[in-house]
This record gives sequence, C-alpha cells and structure tokens, in this order.
Amino acid sequence: MTILWLIERLLVKPTEGSNTDVVITADWRCNGTETTGSGDTEQTFSGTCYGSCSFAPPSGSFTPYADLTEQQVLDWCYANGVDKSAIEANVTAQINDQINPPVVSLPLPWVPPAPEPVLVAEQPVVSDTAV
Repeated sequence: MTILWLIERLLVKPTEGSNTDVVITADWRCNGTETTGSGDTEQTFSGTCYGSCSFAPPSGSFTPYADLTEQQVLDWCYANGVDKSAIEANVTAQINDQINPPVVSLPLPWVPPAPEPVLVAEQPVVSDTAV
C-alpha cells in the first residue's frame, strides 16, 4: 500500500507582528492506493482523508514563506492535532473495505433473477412498394 500526504493550500496573513506572509492554516490530504492482481485481473483501490490545521502566531524562529517545504508544513500539522497514525489507519481501512467488503448486497431470495436477454439477428426489411 502506498500512502502519500500532501499540502493542498496555505492560508497566509500578509503581516503578523514583524513577520510577513505568515501561514495560519494548511489544508492537507492523505491519499492511499493499493493494486491487487496482475494483467487482466489487476485492480487499483484508493482511499483519502482531508482536513485543515490552524496554527498559532509564530514565536521563536520564523521560516520565510519562500523557504517553506511541504514536509515542514506537514510536521506542523502533526504537531498541532493531526493524528498521522489515525488518518493513515482510516485510509487503509477504506482500501481494505473495498478489497474485502464488510457488507454486501445480495439479490432478494424471493425475487426470481431476470432472464438473460436473447439476441435476435436482424432481418432485412421487405417492402411491397417500389422505390
């Protein structure tokens, strides 16, 4: 299974104290995929979770906006309430439930199955009127 974390958007205050372009909110997404089978039986399953994380005004060291990395912002999210393990477990469960559904819908036992359609070869159209 492949798990990928992304930062999709940053909300920024133009000025906060003596700092400029201060990130106050990050919108994140956790995507997961798993491929099963091979060749004609290959299937890819996916799951996702997303959310936002807000941050207090910076105190101490400050990284200029242009120098931020995605991993740095993700680390801020994890340090401010985004439970990385729980989110990844949720995405994994979504995928596992697609591979092995915990609930399925079966046909009603008292309703007979619909008959298979019968294909009829087309017959040429014959007309008594001259063209």
